[in-house]
Amino acid sequence: MRRYLVSAIALALAGASMTSLAATPAVAAKVELATTQLPRGVVPSHYDVSITPHAAAMNFDGKVTVSLEVMKPTTSITVNAIDMAFSKVSLTSLKNRMALGEPKVSIDAEAQTATFTFDHSLPPGPYQLAMTYTGKIGTQANGLFAMDYDTATGKKRALYTQFENSDARRFIPSWDEPAYKATFTLDVTVPSDEMAVNNMPAASKKDLGNGMTKVTFQQSPKMSTYLLFFSLGDFDRATTMSDGTEIGVITQKGKTGQAKFALDSAKAILHEYNDYFGVPYPLPKLDNIASPGSSQFFSAMENWGAIYTFEYSLLMDPAISTESDKQRIFSTAAHEMAHQWFGDLVTMRWWDDLWLNEGFASWMEARTTDKLHPEWHTSLDDVGTREGAMSRDAVATTHPVVQHVDTVEQASQAFDTITYAKGQSVINMLEVYVGPDKWREGVRNYIKAHAYGNTVSDDLWKSVQAAAGKPVTQIAHDFTLQPGIPLIRVASSACSNGKTTLTLTQGEFTKDRPNKTPLRWHVPVIAKSIDSGAEARTVVDGKANLVVSGCGPVLVNAGQSGYYRTLYTPAEFAAIKGEFNKLAPIDQLGLMGESWALGMAGLQPASTYLDLAQQAQADADPQIWAEIAGTFSGLHAYYHGDQARQDRFDAFAIKRLKPVFARIGWEAKPGEGDPTTILRTEMIGVLADLGDTDVIKEAQRRVAAAATDPAAVPTALRRTIYAVVARNADAATWDKLHAMATAETSALVKDGLYQLLAIAKDDALAQRALAMAITDEPGATNSAGMIRSVGYEHPEMAWTFAMAHRAEIDKLVDSTSSSRYYPGIGASSNDPAMIDKIQAYADAHIAKSSRRAADTVIAGIKYRQMVRKERLPAIDAWLASNGG
Repeated sequence: MRRYLVSAIALALAGASMTSLAATPAVAAKVELATTQLPRGVVPSHYDVSITPHAAAMNFDGKVTVSLEVMKPTTSITVNAIDMAFSKVSLTSLKNRMALGEPKVSIDAEAQTATFTFDHSLPPGPYQLAMTYTGKIGTQANGLFAMDYDTATGKKRALYTQFENSDARRFIPSWDEPAYKATFTLDVTVPSDEMAVNNMPAASKKDLGNGMTKVTFQQSPKMSTYLLFFSLGDFDRATTMSDGTEIGVITQKGKTGQAKFALDSAKAILHEYNDYFGVPYPLPKLDNIASPGSSQFFSAMENWGAIYTFEYSLLMDPAISTESDKQRIFSTAAHEMAHQWFGDLVTMRWWDDLWLNEGFASWMEARTTDKLHPEWHTSLDDVGTREGAMSRDAVATTHPVVQHVDTVEQASQAFDTITYAKGQSVINMLEVYVGPDKWREGVRNYIKAHAYGNTVSDDLWKSVQAAAGKPVTQIAHDFTLQPGIPLIRVASSACSNGKTTLTLTQGEFTKDRPNKTPLRWHVPVIAKSIDSGAEARTVVDGKANLVVSGCGPVLVNAGQSGYYRTLYTPAEFAAIKGEFNKLAPIDQLGLMGESWALGMAGLQPASTYLDLAQQAQADADPQIWAEIAGTFSGLHAYYHGDQARQDRFDAFAIKRLKPVFARIGWEAKPGEGDPTTILRTEMIGVLADLGDTDVIKEAQRRVAAAATDPAAVPTALRRTIYAVVARNADAATWDKLHAMATAETSALVKDGLYQLLAIAKDDALAQRALAMAITDEPGATNSAGMIRSVGYEHPEMAWTFAMAHRAEIDKLVDSTSSSRYYPGIGASSNDPAMIDKIQAYADAHIAKSSRRAADTVIAGIKYRQMVRKERLPAIDAWLASNGG
């Protein structure tokens, strides 16, 4: 699953960043070892599922026959089930083909189970459990849900499923846990003029003569319930072939032309993965299903053979799509297709090890994007990924990568920055430590050994360690079984005989616990002489000395693969700063990230980052300037509510950024690289956010001119320019944008326009957006995102509105997101009173075991208050001394 980690407003302002299927070893032993919320002793092996959806009535009829093994005597069988009504349940012994009568059915809605109790004990052996039932079709991406969307010919409704982490139980009564792997055969009775989609190709179609067709799909391989998929709608399908596998992209009818880049990308990625994993993709087809709408929880889902992806991460609409959209489409495909092996073929045993799926897929996504599209220079993104993980990992509410999960809600909350970004960063560090060839050998052996089975993290570590011949497990345990970030303090001796000796002392970096007793890690460290280029490596366990050839300044964590913070002495940092423009771009980014984090934590002057920003040359790598612009935008937000000081900082930031923007200009130049194209959108967004009247007026001029001059708003800048106009809108402009949204027939464009209506700075317009969000107008999956977008600029207003309209908003929020959604509305607040409001909400509405998201939002507000009080004065002083 690809988490949706970027807010709608950030997307808007950035302008873009909107083998055989044979039997496998018996599952019984695995299940006995795995965590389970179901009674042990009954193990499913195959599901025959029949579904008849009634899209207009928003319900469906279902029948499922489960082949299972009773492992020990029992009088009852319990399955997971939500919102189901059972009309008939029967059990048949396969030993003697004897029907055992209808059991008593009891539903436990809180436990999300149905229990079938028999009047006698069932002896061990094989059985078939048949259940006839009805279920509900929802409006949010949980279970089987409907998506309504506009087209040029009117409204349409499509059906899709979304089961991760624990929503297959809304579709079939089942053992809805990852370790209970089974095979599935699905048949559906559907309108003859609509396309039905499953993980597997259709095996047969039977015309029932009443406008309905029964479609039976081929049997799936053994897999977890959360990977099952079904979709139905007015679709088209485009196809290509890769290594003998048919790849498809399924779209709204008439939209397959927008799928070409996704289809070409999938073809290249599948070939790359067949080679990398050493196990060919095992299913006969691999579809990617494009869906209108959005979710607060995710952007794509790795259903085996039937990846589900929202249109904004899959299709290239010629009216609005940008270079960043293209990169997002490729990286999303790379992420979800990596799951076809790491997650689908081999699955974590329980949600404790979710990172085995998501951290690895995130790492594979980054590696593959950089390999197949080196012109995008996405290797530099690794630094931003690591910085995002460390920002979350440095506060008291963090958690280990491998975390204990007890409940469904805890499993939902496990899809977070630690699981994805820290997991990716730790894998990146370990691959560099053992070497890419040995790492791949270990991964290949792991996949082959555990195909169609379930694993824990140690299964991967053992495989890599055996291949590499290095102590991988110790390092991996340190970074995945305990939370937090190592801090490496660096002191160097005077150069002797052409060599410099570093003394490396380990502590722990934290943003909110300066007196915390540090944990301890085995930390792989790479140091490099800036002058000679010589490298040296070691593993720091408490303290270590490292000798580097050369007498100039030495950069620690050269190449930025390490997951740790580096603190130099003031003299050493000054020497490195003087050589800043000699550093590789990735090391420049790393040094800037370190300086920001250490400065905000009080371990070095808070203004150190500004010193580095002053060093950057106008022709520095575009991603260096994107980093500087983003950090300036963050400092601007810290000053929110203190207009005079904010204006002073903004004037400095505009003065520093504007010459860079002047070099790249509003118009794309022939032959410019993709990073420059993307930087243009980022600069426009940030300069407008800082209040640069030139940029704001030019964006407004271009929108006004677009009616007669289509070139005034080029496609590459359309979303960015309209975001600037929307953010600075008056009532008349907002009304025009609203009219555009209501008239738009492209679901992808329409969804974006409604999000723009929610980012206005004007209080009255923000109130109008909130009121609109709880109507039917924006679409059921857009409304919750609109409220969150209003909360970015107006957190107190959005919070008050959300609390007053919880009954309506609850219907608009994914069930998997509820404990995170409401606290997130107040996340950007600088008002201390918001802490009490979020805490009161959590006490009243969130289980104590599921408050990590709320606690993290509160920790973030407290941290910003500390920064405003203790760090911004140093920024003010620096500005005064440097002409700001």
